[in-house]
Amino acid sequence: MRNRFAIWLEQQWYRIGPWHVLLLPLSWLFRLLSSCRRLAYRLGILKSYPAAVPLIVVGNISVGGTGKTPLVLWLVEQLRLAGYNPGIISRGYGGRGRVPVAVTAGSAASEAGDEPVLLAKRARCPVWAGSDRVATQQALLGTHPECNVIVSDDGLQHYRMRRDIELVVVDGMRGLGNGQLIPAGPLREPESRLSKVDAVIYNGTNGHGADFNMHLKAGGIRNLLDSGQELAVEALAGKRIHAIAGIGHPQRFFQQLRGMGLDVEEHAFPDHHPFQAADLQFADEDIVLMTEKDAVKCVGFARQNWWYLPVDAVVENTLADYIIRKLRK
Repeated sequence: MRNRFAIWLEQQWYRIGPWHVLLLPLSWLFRLLSSCRRLAYRLGILKSYPAAVPLIVVGNISVGGTGKTPLVLWLVEQLRLAGYNPGIISRGYGGRGRVPVAVTAGSAASEAGDEPVLLAKRARCPVWAGSDRVATQQALLGTHPECNVIVSDDGLQHYRMRRDIELVVVDGMRGLGNGQLIPAGPLREPESRLSKVDAVIYNGTNGHGADFNMHLKAGGIRNLLDSGQELAVEALAGKRIHAIAGIGHPQRFFQQLRGMGLDVEEHAFPDHHPFQAADLQFADEDIVLMTEKDAVKCVGFARQNWWYLPVDAVVENTLADYIIRKLRK
């Protein structure tokens, strides 16, 4: 189960209570330091490095999952349809590697990170991971000179990496929480940062002030041991289902399953949780249904009754047109 303190803290990020009096000064300090850091890059006091090809950052200004990775998958497909050869870079959160590494569908999530492995399985383009995004993009282009545009999965606050287009995804269910910066709230940067990016995409609802909207559409339920084996939703009716989610916003996954008519027992874990077989000992005979991001970490010890639900981003077509026009300028 998720750490109780982590759950409590996340709940406080979406309200204002008496304890915020203690944390607000720390949030103001965090805002001052992050603003000074961004200004230092803008003035050239801290050096930033341009990519050799156009670079698009898909990020957020809040802590936790907002739907960036599905949007990255959608974006690289749109770029490919427009005649580009995209590549993807990612920090590889949860992986052990610090130096840039090429990620394939067979890479271990414990080494490369869960999101890069998921991207490598789905994106049909080169994927590289590393904590130094500048070095990672250079390594990608050195190996794949045919790539003429790079998409960064996250990295909005990685100002050492100069970018051409910034896209920010906002969770339509949670919004920006209480509007406070860390640690009193979930924000990495103030809400005013949204006015400086190229596009704001709301995931799940028609957000006020959003430039574009998207939602996540579930694919067929697939088996961890054999991804070609699909299971109809109807086949799960009346069965005991353990729903597993180690993502930034587990409730979105649980609500999605209930929206499909499934009765599930929730098991929420911290984002990027390094799953081990012992974490799922309760599920010897019952159906286990997890997110695709969690599946890449569990496939090594999966059982026949373990399944995952892939999702795809459904986005307004005008966003692709907008991005392509900006690239061609």
